[in-house]
Amino acid sequence: MKVLVPVKRVIDYNVKVRVKADGSGVDLANVKMSMNPFDEIAVEQAIRLKEAGQAEEVIAVSIGVKQSQETLRTALAMGADRAILVIAADDVHTDIEPLTVAKILAKVVEEEQPGLVLCGKQAIDNDMNATGQMLSALLGWSQATFASEVEVAGDKAKVTREVDGGLQTIEVNMPTVISVDLRLNEPRYASLPNIMKAKKKPLDEKTAADYGVETAPRLEIVSTAEPETRAAGIKVGSVEELVSKLKEAGAV
Repeated sequence: MKVLVPVKRVIDYNVKVRVKADGSGVDLANVKMSMNPFDEIAVEQAIRLKEAGQAEEVIAVSIGVKQSQETLRTALAMGADRAILVIAADDVHTDIEPLTVAKILAKVVEEEQPGLVLCGKQAIDNDMNATGQMLSALLGWSQATFASEVEVAGDKAKVTREVDGGLQTIEVNMPTVISVDLRLNEPRYASLPNIMKAKKKPLDEKTAADYGVETAPRLEIVSTAEPETRAAGIKVGSVEELVSKLKEAGAV
């Protein structure tokens, strides 16, 4: 069984995001970029399935700008066997919309014929949480979202999902699309020898046009703004004063 893992290049989660002065978007100048953390978890799970003898090949795929090569090399250094880069934009500020990504991934799936697609539940830059579900619909495959546990056995996959009320365990037919959540696993660090080996692993470059998918955006960003600065707190000298202040604020 092949496992396909989509990965996205995003601003590193440790970086404080800055908004452009004109409010047209996020400033990416000299900003550290890395693999989306949820996608790292998906890569790790795919590698574990291979190590357990349940998968034969792990393929990482990224859709975006040419610089996404770095993200794919990270996936290869973690243990993916090969990678596919679909160049769908020239400007690093261009964010490919989920439906477009899902359409391209559907074409990649038709070409590669994997038995499982593992993806992050969402990207930390736009928080769309839509690509996995759209891909499932386009393929006509079963889906399991927000996975915190995954067990593959034959033509079934048992998935524990994180839902508002707690945990839900479901069984889906293979092939399937599974989007992973934070508590599924802890991704491994790529060792130096594996980073060196990753440079020799195959990485194919294609374009959205190769798959016949139009990448023109359907959404327009009107403006981008930083959240309001949190107001400073006040100190009170007694419980009575605290209650009084809460009443004034309408909290009691």
